[in-house]
Amino acid sequence: MNLFLETFLFLGTLVYSYVEAFVKLFIPAKRKSVSGELVLITGAGHGVGRATALEFAKRQSRLVLWDISKHGVEETAAECKSLGATAEAFVVDCSKREEIYSAAEKVKKEIGDVTILVNNAGVITAADLLSTQDHQIERMFEVNILAHMWTTRAFLPAMMNNNYGHIVTVASAAGHFVTSFMVAYCSSKFAAVGFHKALTEELSTLGKDGIKTTCLCPVFINTGFVKNPSTRVFPERALNVLKKMTDVKFDAVVGQRSTQ
Repeated sequence: MNLFLETFLFLGTLVYSYVEAFVKLFIPAKRKSVSGELVLITGAGHGVGRATALEFAKRQSRLVLWDISKHGVEETAAECKSLGATAEAFVVDCSKREEIYSAAEKVKKEIGDVTILVNNAGVITAADLLSTQDHQIERMFEVNILAHMWTTRAFLPAMMNNNYGHIVTVASAAGHFVTSFMVAYCSSKFAAVGFHKALTEELSTLGKDGIKTTCLCPVFINTGFVKNPSTRVFPERALNVLKKMTDVKFDAVVGQRSTQ
């Protein structure tokens, strides 16, 4: 896609989003009550996962929190409990299918059927394609998309039996717009967006209208995993201005870590 078309597409999406948000200021959508829902959030140890958990806690959901970091997930659970919510913390490496399935069985047996699944865990390595190591590429796909498959396969059957539930896919703007030095990451996030769209279509085809789906595509968030990213639409100079306006912080990537 040439620069003109890419810019036009981006601006069209941006304008539509702002118009939609403006309309909802005056005609707000009816909010769904999540009180009492059993919500499982992957990558809940920090960043977007932790913020999401706290928002559900404020609304009195029952929480199941997964993260590879024991300290991080237990800290999130403690904060949720301080808000009056119940929260159970599990140390789970979402790059490992069998670990996901094992933890899922434990959740179903000891806590109950998950009604809202938030697939949030993600990892990133920022480097040019030829400098990105094979195991780094594999891990990005294992966590950023394959884990979505495994968690959904684990918890979807109960949702389908009850025709009730909600599956949230946390992807990224990188699932719509590409950037240099993130070839593998962008590819995994495009796959996550595709997963959401295909799952939504399949549930509709199967008549499971009680199971809702949502896809989130954040842009720049202070989770400390990318330093000065740029694209043809957003060159580095423009991003520097954006960072000053929004007080967003970007730090260098060190190895692989949970992002969203």
